[in-house]
Amino acid sequence: MLATVHKQLRNHTALIPLFIPIGGGANMSMLYLARLGLRNLDVCWDRKNNPEPWNKLGPTDQYKFYTVNYSKLKKDCPDF
Repeated sequence: MLATVHKQLRNHTALIPLFIPIGGGANMSMLYLARLGLRNLDVCWDRKNNPEPWNKLGPTDQYKFYTVNYSKLKKDCPDF
């Protein structure tokens, strides 16, 4: 398969820039899947020693990919 891709790229050099974003997107998706598999609390690789790793999570630990700090947002409603 790699030989046919190499042969087509030799004949059609205009396809070379197309492989850069496709390869970058495939690389980023694989890195994100690896991050989900290694850092997510719902995935447990060691069931014998720590079957529920989410119970060890402290109140200050970040477990989301992006956390929004709502305390800095301006409030539009009155306090009751």
